[in-house]
Amino acid sequence: MSLLSGVTYALRTSDQMERAQRLSKALSELVPHRVLSMLVSGCEGSPVGTAGEHDVANSITARDLVHLESTLGTSPYWQGNTEVAGETRPVAVIRERGHPPSVLLLVRSDATPFPDDNLSTLAEAWSLFIAATEQSLDGATALDLNASRAAAGERVRVTAELTDCHRIALSGILGTLRARHLDDHAARQTAIDLAATALVELRTSTAVERELGDEPLTEAFERLREELRPVTRFSTAQLEFAAPSGTDVRGVTVPATVGHAARAISRGAVLALLEQADVGRLRVAWALAGGLEISVRDDGPGTGQSSVIDDALTERAQALGGSVKVESVPGWGTNLVARLPFEDATSFDATSSDPLAALRPRELDVLAELVNGRRNREIAEKFSISENTVKYHVANVLAQLGVNTRNQAALIAHDAGIVAEPTLRAV
Repeated sequence: MSLLSGVTYALRTSDQMERAQRLSKALSELVPHRVLSMLVSGCEGSPVGTAGEHDVANSITARDLVHLESTLGTSPYWQGNTEVAGETRPVAVIRERGHPPSVLLLVRSDATPFPDDNLSTLAEAWSLFIAATEQSLDGATALDLNASRAAAGERVRVTAELTDCHRIALSGILGTLRARHLDDHAARQTAIDLAATALVELRTSTAVERELGDEPLTEAFERLREELRPVTRFSTAQLEFAAPSGTDVRGVTVPATVGHAARAISRGAVLALLEQADVGRLRVAWALAGGLEISVRDDGPGTGQSSVIDDALTERAQALGGSVKVESVPGWGTNLVARLPFEDATSFDATSSDPLAALRPRELDVLAELVNGRRNREIAEKFSISENTVKYHVANVLAQLGVNTRNQAALIAHDAGIVAEPTLRAV
């Protein structure tokens, strides 16, 4: 079987693990390897696929692949020795540029490096595999896209947490070096301790790879406090944490997707506000209010709106049906308020006679674009959101309407009164 035929054969299944096994077999002659692991951007149901030696393959996480991709710099591929699954191993890493990029990791069969020509061919084969995968996403069924809604945001979540870990560690180190109550020796030693701790945490996947289930609200908030500890320890600004309290909070659990998003939004807001000058105090509060309400307020100059509300924070909330609002008042400070609903985004109101009753406003907007026959990229451009967010909304629309294809959803919408826009003809 030729390399092209092997790559094509690997695409004839929607199961990511089987794809990885078929791709591994197709690449075995070109680049002999013990383990293959891949992270495919846009595959919401199961973005990671592995093949090869079971113990090693199952120990490679999405976080490992994201970290390896971040070390490539501008190169499309790299090979050498690095830590994988707890040991230093000879590997090759291939990246297909995208947003976010897709990553292929091969653990080599021995220490002999792959020839450059083979690596170049491997990179071309990986590009072909990713291009074909992207073309097949629009035809995926609702079952494929909703196989795991939590896993749909796994790569984005891991990337965000890795970025925040770096920022928190650097902020903590900067804080020690600026601390006036520490002499040079104490500041240097504390900075070294913080850097060493951060490196250990980055290498420990268990700090991030949690079960994708519900978690107690109080524990979710305590995890946020621990994550921000390096910043709070030596920051020139005072950080206050106001966790939800009262009898109603006892025993309250939140979906893992909500907990992860709440911490990511809180961390992002804290780090952005601390970048301002003249911030003396910053308060983080979570409250139950028909869902989870997150408030991050400072006493700074009140000019932080543009630096706090960015696409990442907004899209993180919108993907769960939530919202982010920022108010800045010169002389009084900046306040970010995010609201995240608890209910399952795929729930359907069976008591309503309107088939579109369960859809949120943004989902109705996306459905209208499906009626118009527009593709994900066109929808993303129209609403200024990412293609991954569009795919998330489309998957929810299909699930809530109980259909498997975009055309079936469009027919239901048309019957419900959503009419396609007229097509203009040249005369």
